[in-house]
Amino acid sequence: MRSHRTATATLLAVGALLAGGLTTATAQAAATESAPAAAVRQVATADQQRAAAFWTADRMRSATPLDLTADAVKGPLKKVARSDRATTVAPTAATAASGSVGALAFPQAGGAWTGGGAVVKTSGRVFFTFQGRTASCSGNAVTSQNASTVITAGHCVKYQGAWHTNWVFVPAYNNGSAPYGQWTATKTLTTPQWEASEDINYDVGAAVVAPLNGQKLTAVTGAQGIQFNGGYNKAMYAFGFPAASPYDGSKLIYCSGSSSKDFLFSQDHSLGCNMTGGSSGGPWFTGFSESAGTGLQVSVNSFGYTFLPNRMFGPYFGNDAKALYDKAQIA
Repeated sequence: MRSHRTATATLLAVGALLAGGLTTATAQAAATESAPAAAVRQVATADQQRAAAFWTADRMRSATPLDLTADAVKGPLKKVARSDRATTVAPTAATAASGSVGALAFPQAGGAWTGGGAVVKTSGRVFFTFQGRTASCSGNAVTSQNASTVITAGHCVKYQGAWHTNWVFVPAYNNGSAPYGQWTATKTLTTPQWEASEDINYDVGAAVVAPLNGQKLTAVTGAQGIQFNGGYNKAMYAFGFPAASPYDGSKLIYCSGSSSKDFLFSQDHSLGCNMTGGSSGGPWFTGFSESAGTGLQVSVNSFGYTFLPNRMFGPYFGNDAKALYDKAQIA
């Protein structure tokens, strides 16, 4: 995935581009009051229909890796807006109850997820076109009021001033097959900082997907919980569908270990992991249960430093990520 250039950070896309709950409305308003509004792209019905027809099995298989690099020291470092209290949205009961496996390796630098459980259905590949070329990332279905929200990376919905088109989410993708369907976006969203200047510290995106065969997304896939302002230095599990060598995008891959803060962008999470292009947007979980395949999502695969191989970085889910989630889940 990485073309190892000194002093750059690499976004992990592929193809052409690459839970104590929120208890009161007052608490929700306080958590996002200081955060600017998320940027949104509405997708017309005709464009949704076009996307649904566009992604054949062959097109999904043929999405090829292409790295993006971002200057690791570009622009002033910015602090993520944080509140004193963590905000957690618990997983749905159906998701929390699913799956049962034995203990897997911890830590794990990168390998196929063979445990089963809820994460197999909530995680998936994201496909889209960028500048006329096919591309893919990863994403995850989360608990939401609209039962239709996918969390991914900012560069997996918008890049170089252009929103991606033909955007679909394919949960439990398996080598060209879509066992739970292809879910087209009715809107895609990102943080205002990513939309304005592609600030890698805020590389968070989301999509609201249309019902499929009369059902909403998380009624089919289940949903993972999500947490904001949850702190640092925790045991983490990261998942994604890397497609650049040595991976091929056909399987769900995971890494696990003790996370830390990024030594340059101090608000980002850091985890030992060798996932490559295509894993961008895949979920990071804290409090992850290997037996159930459930946890609280606290970040996404975002970038790696070219001078520091086998290490993944992900944005901190602070107030801006919370504002993004709130705007997506009520739509």
